[in-house]
This record gives sequence, C-alpha cells and structure tokens, in this order.
Amino acid sequence: MGLFRAKAGGGGDSDVKLFFATDIHGSDRCLRKFINAGAFYGVDHLIMGGDITGKSIVPIWRNGTGWTADYNDRRYERMTARELADLEQLIRDNGQYPVTGEVDELRALEDEERRDAAFLKAITGSIERWVAFAEERLRGTGIRCFITPGNDDFWEIDDVLRGSDVVEFVEGRCVRISDDHEMITTGYSNITPWESPRELPEDQLRERLETMFAQVERPEGLVCVLHPPPRGTLLDQAPEIDEHFVVQLEGGEPRMVPVGSQAVREFIEEHQPLLGLHGHVHESKGTQTIGRTVVVNPGSEYREGTLMGALVTIDRDRVVRKQLVAG
Repeated sequence: MGLFRAKAGGGGDSDVKLFFATDIHGSDRCLRKFINAGAFYGVDHLIMGGDITGKSIVPIWRNGTGWTADYNDRRYERMTARELADLEQLIRDNGQYPVTGEVDELRALEDEERRDAAFLKAITGSIERWVAFAEERLRGTGIRCFITPGNDDFWEIDDVLRGSDVVEFVEGRCVRISDDHEMITTGYSNITPWESPRELPEDQLRERLETMFAQVERPEGLVCVLHPPPRGTLLDQAPEIDEHFVVQLEGGEPRMVPVGSQAVREFIEEHQPLLGLHGHVHESKGTQTIGRTVVVNPGSEYREGTLMGALVTIDRDRVVRKQLVAG
C-alpha cells in the first residue's frame, strides 16, 4: 500500500493510481486477482485491456460410474460431485470452459454449429460470473473498473459488460478518470494471421483512434488504453511464423519480429499522450518512452495462473511512478 502514498518530493493528493492488466484469456484465477488488486494495491482505477475470453471447451461426460474427463494428459474417472466441481474450477482457472453432459449430448458437439453455440454459451456465462464477482467486491469501494474486449473476444460479451453498474464498458469511448485526465480505449488490433473478430487495417484503426481523440479536452493528461502496442518497440516483439503458423528459428531460437500497430505508433508520436497501456503481445512485457509518452505492456502468463500487471501513478502532467508486477 505504501508504494502509492504521498511522499516528500514526489506525488501528492492529486495523484491518480492505476492497476492495468490484459490478455487473461478466460482465466478465472487471473480475473479474481485483477479485481482483488484494487484493494491490495490501494488504487483508484482497475483497467483490463482486452482479450479476456478463453479459446476452448473441455468436455466432461457422465456415465454409469460417475463423471469422466480427459484433461492435461490425465484421465479423471468416477468423480464425485465435489471432485467434479474442483476439476471444473481448475479448467476455468486455466482459461478454458468445462462443458458437462451425457455422452450423446457431448458427441453432438462434433457438429460445428452446435459446438460454436456451446462455446459462446460458456463464454457469456463466464463473463456473467466475472461481472457478478466484480460487482460484489467493488461496489461501494470507490474503485472504478474499466474493461474492454480485445481482438480475440467475440461480440456476444459486449452486452453482458454493458449491463453492469460497476464494471464500465469503455470500448471506443473517451471517459474522464480525474479532473486532469481522460482515457480513450480500444481493443481492436491491426490485422493478424489469426483472423480474430476485432481487427482493422491500419488506416481504419488510425481513424478509430482519431475519432476518440476528437473528444479529448486535455491531450497532455490523456491515458490511452490501446490493445496493440506501437510497432517497432520493446513492447511488440513476437516469434515470426510462416503461412503454416510454424515458428521460424534463428540459431536454434525463435526469430523475433515486430507485430505491433503502425497506426498506434504514429498516433502516439503525433499526439504525445501522457500514458499508453498496451497488451496483445504476451512475450514483450516492458516499458519505453516515445517522446514524452510512457508506454507499457505488462505481458501475459495466464496459462500459469499468474497475473501480470502494471502499477502506474500519474499526476497532472507526468507519470510519477511505474512498476511491473506479477502474482
């Protein structure tokens, strides 16, 4: 807590304290840590920067001897109700979605349309639980919680997030976070090889950024939560892949290449906001400056259940402190 208290020669009562995390990809464990970080670190605002949903479902079937599942190279058999609940939570903590049913019900998911429907139901159900958890923990605390979907996230979660009176859905918006600071946010990315739901060509992404920026009253105090990092920085280095998604090696190690957004880079260079908070590239945690702008990517290790985050304190015109944390 003392990290963010006013100290002689630095900071003061007007400081704004932020905790930023991103790319938790469905991990229940990381979401719980994110919400609890508000009180733990004594911050004013929690900011989740996108890619919040998982990528797969895990079938658990019932037969005459109880519940059975194959998960992480292990066969679970004859599970009791308690053991079933424990396995379901383990799966959710790892960023996946358990789907239970009779053998015939789960075999029906071999049909792509039915499988997609079950996946979307699992995703929206997970987001509903997360929103309820956030509302329970944060209501009345004075801590604001901002969340945007990322390029990997399906449209169906948007209405769930919009329906909360505690979680603030900030995609495409400019919101005031203090007397001196505004925040613009988007989870859209530049084009990727993965053809994810929310991608835009660089010119359209730049247009989206400029549309939000037009609403900003005080650019020198602006916080930008932009899912893709600026191109050609320490924050956007990822393994190069070919057209078959095979990682390219150099000297036995993955060859790293920039994959961030040129539109984001040029936007920051031109407008020089106070702070840029980014994600998208899990491997490239770090901080850098572009002119006066401090840019941050906390990285992601959601598969290990580790929440990577950035603690940032800002005053009217400068970043007072920044620290990458993990837990």
